[in-house]
Amino acid sequence: MKTLNLYSVDKVDELARPEVSEHINIYSAAAAVFTDFSQLKPFVIEINTAAVDVEHLMKQSHVRLKIVIDQQGHFMGLVSLQMLHSQEMLKQVAAGFSRDQLLLSDFMLPKNKLKAIDYVELVKARIIDVIETLKHSQHQHCLVVDERAHVIRGLISANDIVRTLKLPIDVNLNPSFMEIADNVEKLKAAS
Repeated sequence: MKTLNLYSVDKVDELARPEVSEHINIYSAAAAVFTDFSQLKPFVIEINTAAVDVEHLMKQSHVRLKIVIDQQGHFMGLVSLQMLHSQEMLKQVAAGFSRDQLLLSDFMLPKNKLKAIDYVELVKARIIDVIETLKHSQHQHCLVVDERAHVIRGLISANDIVRTLKLPIDVNLNPSFMEIADNVEKLKAAS
């Protein structure tokens, strides 16, 4: 076992910060709002997990979206905390199902219902291109695929766009891409 040295911090005033441009705007590279799974491990959950357990785990870890996989680790779809909202569970219980019987698969968005942006196109795009592409979407996330490698490469989150662009939208209200597009149009009209 090795003992590490401890140093005094009383003469340290600054914090290390990532090298991120403070001048990101709607015309900046779309990569600025892209979560790349080759750089950051995605949050995954197995499809056969009880829905109440998934909801609890997501609330506890402050995660709003998980990638759903099967037992072999293959991509099956997405689940958001909003999809698992207690009211949705109550509807299922009212239909005669026991809360403990409900599985993640009862609430998730399966991959056959999802659309994605190709990574090759994304790296050539601007943030405004992403917003325009997704402006009719009520969703809060968009997958990015690498068509050549046949993998889910990452995702774009509406909340990440709001935070990066410092838009006057409350991220706690789970904004959609449509709301972002409306907000951007208002900002463009005001300037």
